[in-house]
Amino acid sequence: MVGFAAATGSLGTQGLFDRLQTSDAPQVPSESREGQRLLSRTPQEGASVVLLVEGIDPAATAVRSAVGESRTALAALAHVAAVVDPFTPVPGAPAGSPSPFVSTDGRAIMVSVSLDPGLTKGTREATVSTVEGHLRRLGDRLRTGPDVRVTVGGMSQLVDEINRTVANDLRSGEVIALPLSLAVMVLVFGGLLAAGLPMLGAIASIAGALACLLGFSYLIDLEASVPSVVSVLGLGLCIDYGLLLVSRFREEVRRLHEVDGRHIDQAPGEAALEQALEHTLGTAGRTVLFSAVTVAISLAGLLLFRATILRAVGAAGVSVVVVAALVALTLVPALLALAGDRIIRPGITHRLPLIRRVARRLGDVAPAEGAFSRLAQGVQRRPWLTLFACLGVLALAAWPVLRIDLVSSGASILPASSPQRHLFDTLDSRFPATTIAPVRVVSRAEPAQLQEWGRTVASLEGVSAVDAVRSVGTGADRISVLGVRTTGNPDLSAGRDVVDRIRNHRPGYPIWVTGYTAQVHDYLRDIRQRAPLAIGVVVAATFVLLFLMTGSVLVPLKALVMNTISLGASFGVLVWVFQHGNLESLLGFTANGGVDQTIPPLALAFAFGLSMDYEVFLLSRIKETRDALVAGAAPGVVGLVRHRRHADGRQESGNDLAVRYGLQRSGRIITSAALIVVIVFAGFVAGDLLIIKEVGVALAVAVAVDATIVRMLLVPATMTLLGEWNWWAPGPLRRIHDRFGLREE
Repeated sequence: MVGFAAATGSLGTQGLFDRLQTSDAPQVPSESREGQRLLSRTPQEGASVVLLVEGIDPAATAVRSAVGESRTALAALAHVAAVVDPFTPVPGAPAGSPSPFVSTDGRAIMVSVSLDPGLTKGTREATVSTVEGHLRRLGDRLRTGPDVRVTVGGMSQLVDEINRTVANDLRSGEVIALPLSLAVMVLVFGGLLAAGLPMLGAIASIAGALACLLGFSYLIDLEASVPSVVSVLGLGLCIDYGLLLVSRFREEVRRLHEVDGRHIDQAPGEAALEQALEHTLGTAGRTVLFSAVTVAISLAGLLLFRATILRAVGAAGVSVVVVAALVALTLVPALLALAGDRIIRPGITHRLPLIRRVARRLGDVAPAEGAFSRLAQGVQRRPWLTLFACLGVLALAAWPVLRIDLVSSGASILPASSPQRHLFDTLDSRFPATTIAPVRVVSRAEPAQLQEWGRTVASLEGVSAVDAVRSVGTGADRISVLGVRTTGNPDLSAGRDVVDRIRNHRPGYPIWVTGYTAQVHDYLRDIRQRAPLAIGVVVAATFVLLFLMTGSVLVPLKALVMNTISLGASFGVLVWVFQHGNLESLLGFTANGGVDQTIPPLALAFAFGLSMDYEVFLLSRIKETRDALVAGAAPGVVGLVRHRRHADGRQESGNDLAVRYGLQRSGRIITSAALIVVIVFAGFVAGDLLIIKEVGVALAVAVAVDATIVRMLLVPATMTLLGEWNWWAPGPLRRIHDRFGLREE
């Protein structure tokens, strides 16, 4: 509760969602950032508030009169620096030229009010509120018919709306995800007690995650999308871990009620229950810890990039994974100890016919032989056919990723119904002369000198116009600024190509090419340059961890390859949906021609971590079974698994038995956990922020593909084809594993 209270500001301090920030483009150390730094050293304008009125005649006398009266009242307000509208002269503009504050189609006007720079937060907010009131009253005077649309906003209003949407999306996502997740676990376990323990852990994990994010907001800048993205990961992981621990504890307690394969009603003693909990932590707890380390390593790879948003997500993500692991390994075991033998008793919900039938179908504890073992046996009969069929499906799904185009979402992160998005979209399309050029060239050269070189820029491919050079600042801080506008969408690759062309035609004096298009260009270049290092570190660390777990060289390599294939499929679906605009009406978004530029590294890190999560779940059971077979402990540990003979009389290998039994024992947990995680991500897809939708779809598809095609089909097929080679390692590495390998207690 303390975590929730701190994050919402209920403790009297500033809440998490009040500290979130937004920016036009991600920042990395680069030429564009240096140019932006030079601009920031010059005197800047203060905040501005804009009135947009559509569907009126700007030449009407009533419009001119109302705007004039409002201009006088606004200019008289304290802390207002300037008021510009269609009827104020533009310095330097030829007489009779159209006003930039009248739309290009002549059916809309805008009024812009600029505040003094350097105002304190309280004074700025109060002044903005007063100015908004004046502009809304002017809008009401100009709203003379049903077709007239009035919008008041600006950058501060845009930021406020994004932050409100983040908080609403997080709440609505939890409202959808938590009840549905609980319903799934009730069906899996057949009772509220067993189902409720992972949910209590998940709620505690969310509180801890939000408290961590609040702490990080005092150390680093947190983008508005970070809390939703990171919290949903913590929620999914904690449910996964709780589900695994509860299921394994139920299995151990159920074993205490069996003597020679027969069920007895006598309750086990306290010592026996403690031993069952110890064995649960020694097996499933070890798997949880190993999985958390693997996911944390995947997210830590984001820290190797220089972009502030990726570093923020990486640092916050690792902390949230730690919270999820701590909750799973401390709170959940404590709750299991309190539940004791009651964890396997049918609950009130078991009296409901539907839940009772589903629970009987699934089984209190997965039997040694069942649907998943039969599935594995079918795959083992035709491993080559299964392998090529799965690879074909995944390759087809991944095909669209070859034409991915990345975009800086800007205001389009909000839904099309958002007033602030409508305002900024309208200004870009109908008032182009009032907007800041997407590409700006900063220089210490004289304005006339830079304007002369601007003729060369104007002739470059993709350049639609070059603004008049502005001289800003004084003395040593004086700089010249040239705005460059593009023919294509500046948010897409066509706009970024213009940045390259300008930089390839530099004049004989220093310039800095900046603007949000250049910032995105430099961000993507940094991603391309640093991705090999980040991927290499994550892959190497993951390989070492899987080797220490399995003692094999081929199993980790196989896991990494299959994860890459499944990630390609999820990215292909992401491009097909959001770049090509499919499922727009179903998911409630408007395509902007690409995928947000922050999504690929974020989705790659998150999806890779979640994929390894399920790989660890499955491999731990397979390895446990194989070790028991090798040690000759099959009757006691493997239970009902029998050494079968093939039709040709060959004895079935221990590897095939281990794969089949491991899938049978873990398949129900993997599919249930994956279903819950998909529900969690689907809950956030129902939100309004575009970037959250994109992350939700990418991760939901990645988890669904991984838990079905990869874990249920590809893993049994490849491990069957490799046979005992699955467990091969060179002599020196084998000795290392014998000394340092991770084993169950």
